[in-house]
Amino acid sequence: MSEKILSREQLLRQVAEWRRAGESIIFANGCFDLLHVGHVRYLRAAKALGGKLVVGINADSSVRQLKGQGRPLMPEDERAEILAALEVVDAVTVFPETDVSALLRAVRPDVQAKGTDYTADTVPERQVAIDCGGRVAIVGDPKDHSATELVRRLREKEEGCS
Repeated sequence: MSEKILSREQLLRQVAEWRRAGESIIFANGCFDLLHVGHVRYLRAAKALGGKLVVGINADSSVRQLKGQGRPLMPEDERAEILAALEVVDAVTVFPETDVSALLRAVRPDVQAKGTDYTADTVPERQVAIDCGGRVAIVGDPKDHSATELVRRLREKEEGCS
C-alpha cells in the first residue's frame, strides 16, 4: 500500500506536520469510480492552487448510497491506490460518510477545490469550509466527463453485443 494512503488519524498528523512546515492544504473529494480525464484535470487544477493536495474518496458503502446498486465498480482500496499513484496527489483518505463535512471539519483545509459541476454558491459543504477558515475554489475543465456516463455507455454496448 502507498505511503500516501492515510487513515483519518494519520492524515490529521500529516496535515499538522505540513502546516508546521508552512504548507497550505488543498482538499478535493469524490467517488473517483473509474478514473477519467476529467478527474485528472480536476486534481491538476486543484494542485495548481498551491500547497499539499489531500484527496478524500467516498468509501464503497457511501458510493452505493450516492450512485446506486452496482457501484462502485472498483473497491475503495483500489481507487485509493490509483489516486495515490498520481504525482499531483500528496495524500489520500477514505471517508465513510456520504457528505464530506466531517472530514472538512477535521482537516480544516485552506482551500476546498470542487469541480465545475458546482459554482462557488452551490457547493454543498461551502459553509463548512468557510466556517473552518478556508475558501472554496471551482477548478478543472467543464463537466463533460463522468464515470456514471461511461458506465451507462459500456452497459449499452454490452447489451448490444448479447
